Amino acid sequence: MLSRQALRTCFLASTGLYAAFAAPAAFAESDAAPPSEIVVTAQRLNDARESIKTSLGASTYTLDQKAIQNLPGADNQPIQDIILQMPGVSQDQFGQFHVRDEHNGVQYRINGVIIPESIAVFGQMLSPRLVDKISLVTGTLPAQYGLRTGGIIDITTKSGLKDGTTVSVYGGSQGTIEPSVQIAGSSGATSWFASGDYKHSDLGIENVNGNRSAIHDQTDQFNGFGYIDHILGANDRIALTGGYTNQAYQIPNPTGLVGGQTDANGNPVSVNGQTSFNSENLNERQLQTFGFGALSWLHAAGPFSFQASAIGRVATLTYRPDYTGELLFNGEAQYANKKDTTFAFQVDSAYKLSEQHTLRAGLLFEHDRSTSSTNTNVFPTTGDTFDPTQPDQGWQQGAILANAQPISLPFAIGVTQRTYSAYLQDEWHITPHFVLNYGARFDENDGPRNERQLSPRANMVWTPGHGLTVHAGYARYFSPAPFELIADSNLAQVYNTTASPNVRTNNTTYAQRENYWDAGFEQKIGDFTLGLDGYLRRSTHLVDEGQFGAPIILTPFNYARGRIFGTELTLNYSHGGFNAYGNIAYAKAQGTDIVSNEYNFAAADLAYIANHYIYLDHNQTWSGSAGASYNWRDGALAGSRVSASAILGSGLRSDLVLADGSTVPNGASLPSYVTFNLSAGHKFGDSGFDVRVDVQNLFDHVYEIRDGTGVGVGAPSFGARRGIFVGISKSF
Repeated sequence: MLSRQALRTCFLASTGLYAAFAAPAAFAESDAAPPSEIVVTAQRLNDARESIKTSLGASTYTLDQKAIQNLPGADNQPIQDIILQMPGVSQDQFGQFHVRDEHNGVQYRINGVIIPESIAVFGQMLSPRLVDKISLVTGTLPAQYGLRTGGIIDITTKSGLKDGTTVSVYGGSQGTIEPSVQIAGSSGATSWFASGDYKHSDLGIENVNGNRSAIHDQTDQFNGFGYIDHILGANDRIALTGGYTNQAYQIPNPTGLVGGQTDANGNPVSVNGQTSFNSENLNERQLQTFGFGALSWLHAAGPFSFQASAIGRVATLTYRPDYTGELLFNGEAQYANKKDTTFAFQVDSAYKLSEQHTLRAGLLFEHDRSTSSTNTNVFPTTGDTFDPTQPDQGWQQGAILANAQPISLPFAIGVTQRTYSAYLQDEWHITPHFVLNYGARFDENDGPRNERQLSPRANMVWTPGHGLTVHAGYARYFSPAPFELIADSNLAQVYNTTASPNVRTNNTTYAQRENYWDAGFEQKIGDFTLGLDGYLRRSTHLVDEGQFGAPIILTPFNYARGRIFGTELTLNYSHGGFNAYGNIAYAKAQGTDIVSNEYNFAAADLAYIANHYIYLDHNQTWSGSAGASYNWRDGALAGSRVSASAILGSGLRSDLVLADGSTVPNGASLPSYVTFNLSAGHKFGDSGFDVRVDVQNLFDHVYEIRDGTGVGVGAPSFGARRGIFVGISKSF
């Protein structure tokens, strides 16, 4: 959450910019321009902001606010559920999604400004209510994009150029209730937009059981967003963007399990007078917050445009265990608290050198400070042992000492990281139908490791006519592991306890370095648009993430080498009030030899992976989505709409158990699934009232997202069962 002092700093900065530029401005308060001129200038500045960024040669898929409203759930659903409708995106547990089989390699941008990631792995960081347009940009990205290169979630927010207030209530199955409000307005050269919502649900995280109702899975969430801008003159605008989320979760409980521990003499171990614990009674909880703010100055005059932004972000995560239950189930119970604070400065610019050449350049500086504190309760043991004749077995824990009581092991650490980036690229129109976008970026990451790389990029786009567009490109990528997730442990502290690891190697994570090739085409035939895209990726120190332990906090690690390839087919149709889309993606992602944070794995798994390429745990061979909507514009049904959507997956990976009892990590896949959603709604003329009914998982399909096995997989999870939801909104 932004502190009062941080907000005061943003206010002073904005007033300072106003003082510096308002006096000579064409739209100063003493000489206010008419509203129509304000709107025209605002749109021209918006166009200039869009021209600064480019996705030329990359694969881009866009949904506007109208398309989002046509989806079942509309903007009442988490933003990740909207992104799942885009090509090459697959579903995972805890609200995660993967773009082209990348784990957490997504960068969020709001109005061109980079928003540093959250620590949280479930729940939504951003609300769809702020979105005017959202794009997924992936493939061989231009040099402007770096550090997170799996995909760019590029969001253009709503503005206040159209006054209005909308209040709504949405709710239904799983005890869901979600009131919200949106306010937009303007006065002279100033416009604003704000949204806020509260959500309660009895299904906060995916159920760990396949039944209809989860046990101990409630959530309460608050989400707020605000945007305000002021036009300083015909060529300048300042804008302040900010948001805050607060999300409290109960961790869902499995059923039918009984936990208990025995000591070296075979006697039951007692914790707080209990020797056994039923899984239905566990009380584990997690709280996560995320707050960000960005102050931006946009300038556009003649052939030159730039946007400079100062960015701040604070993210926290706190896990509170059930001490008695976890000690009896796992032999350890850990309280965990993480906080990450980021300050950044970003500049992006464009200069139209001639009709053939447009230069783009930019800089990024980011300072991160992460603090982590844990308090681990464990039992002392008779001592760890190691058999050198069986090196793949690692260290073995001793038995719990007779009459042992839990001991507390506190640990705290703080680390700092700085990132420096710069890029330069040229959009070269060689002929009217052939464009080459080439350039390079330099990134240096000075944190747990000091690493750097110069990364060339090149994309070509050919438009021979008749609705055909062909693109191909190459990109060299440099992607450090997510700093806010990097953990450090004092392994020696837990030796000879029930938390002692099987492996005692703990190398620091590396930055992922990757060669990426991409090619595809798009063909428009009347109202149809057909697209086909293929890619090949070769990685060194491939970054992956896993959940290790009860706290739902992901920890990054590296495979020494990785190989990923795939293809995507998309189809869109739009005619009158009817719109339809469909996409299907094939992917294969593998890695070999885990070379960082090895202590999180069993020695036998490390030995196997060191000599074999295995599937990444989040690899899904086939992923797809489809949908259709119809809006009546005339007649008795004018204002009515119906829509349907579907998600399909061939199943994420799980461990394969062989006949001899040995295990192939990620050697199997879970069963495939398809879920369907329906929606119907009606807008009542000029009254401002809008009602909708949504049905999620129409056929109540029971499908498993994770079964609790696989490299870095901590818990099973099932997709939500059928839910019926009703919403009503009123616009003023």
